Amino acid sequence: MSDTRRVVGDLSVDASNLYREESYTDLKVASLRRLVPVLVRREPRWIASTQLMSQVGPVPVSAIIEARTLQEAIAKFPEAVGRAVEEMIEEAREIQRSEASRIVVPDTASVRKIIT
Repeated sequence: MSDTRRVVGDLSVDASNLYREESYTDLKVASLRRLVPVLVRREPRWIASTQLMSQVGPVPVSAIIEARTLQEAIAKFPEAVGRAVEEMIEEAREIQRSEASRIVVPDTASVRKIIT
């Protein structure tokens, strides 16, 4: 097996699930991507993207928008991004809680060496 095969595994394109991508932006804060099904008649998917500034720099935020038209996606953009930010904050809090509750147990062999 080649090194490339080991790293990427068995990649294959799902030809029955292809989408064409269209991008829209206001050149300020908002980017919307419309994913249009290529082969099967399904509704397009909309994805909101933006960046929020934090103390450590820009943080990318993406969210799926349930919409049928560009106008509907634009109207739902703030709410979708707001939900995504709330989810990110909750995930960060959960990670903090998890890290804070970890019990660090010293290696007993190391402790014996320090004592003796």
